[in-house]
Amino acid sequence: MAQLSPAGIHAVQDIAQRHSFSFDAVQTMLTSVINGNGSMAQFSHYEFGGSGQWMQGGMTMIGDMFNNNLKGRVDNLCAELSRLISNQPDLIRTGSFQSQTQNGNTSYNNFGGVSGDNTNSLFVAAPAQANWWGPDLKWPNSSGGQNGMRYAWFSQAHRLAIESNGQVIIYDTLDHNIGGVSQQQSGGYSVTFSSQYGYVDLSRLPVISINGQPPLPPAPNFTPNDTPSHSHTIQNAYAPVNHAVSSSGDHHDIFASIEKLAALQSRGILSEQEYASKKAELLSRL
Repeated sequence: MAQLSPAGIHAVQDIAQRHSFSFDAVQTMLTSVINGNGSMAQFSHYEFGGSGQWMQGGMTMIGDMFNNNLKGRVDNLCAELSRLISNQPDLIRTGSFQSQTQNGNTSYNNFGGVSGDNTNSLFVAAPAQANWWGPDLKWPNSSGGQNGMRYAWFSQAHRLAIESNGQVIIYDTLDHNIGGVSQQQSGGYSVTFSSQYGYVDLSRLPVISINGQPPLPPAPNFTPNDTPSHSHTIQNAYAPVNHAVSSSGDHHDIFASIEKLAALQSRGILSEQEYASKKAELLSRL
């Protein structure tokens, strides 16, 4: 969770006192309501009866299901927190997930937001470099990185951002609820994400942008022996490389494939390790 600003600390303290909850409990619920875009929350805190859910204008469920008094207090708390963040445009996700402009001043979608006047912002603005995925996304549900690669998953926006070799790719995660990530170096570079459906094949996810720009359309009438389109190559850059080579072992096809791999490596799409591994595999077929 982003760091509360002085105004945010004051607001949480005031709400906690009026609703007879602790500062920690209200701050935890604030995070849950923000992650629910102000209209819902999934929470877990002992002061709220354990795990529960809240929906604006709808149901409120708590672990202590027969404690109607507590249920009403939780509902009132969530409703007030929802109204609080509705006055913070940098905390509400819009359908376009674009940066917003107000009174001629740009408000960027990042942790806590940066606006023309952030005096009353609930959170301290994060450094610009923290949002390596760009200004159109904020509040990742999970993020991390290893071995020169980093990722961020945005559940509400259905987006997965991956940065590697200086290249940032934004994927549409469709209906995947990503819950894990692992990385392996053996047999070539690979990153594996998992969801409720199991392994997430990145090559099957639509690419939204590459370094902030829409991907180029695929070349018409693409065949395995044609030069891969830029979009197709990018989508498979993070999956195990599997360039097709003629089953006849024809030397010309093998050398042509090595040239294609070299071109991908020179453009930074393949790492040196990937290139060396696939080159050795192809040469072994001679």
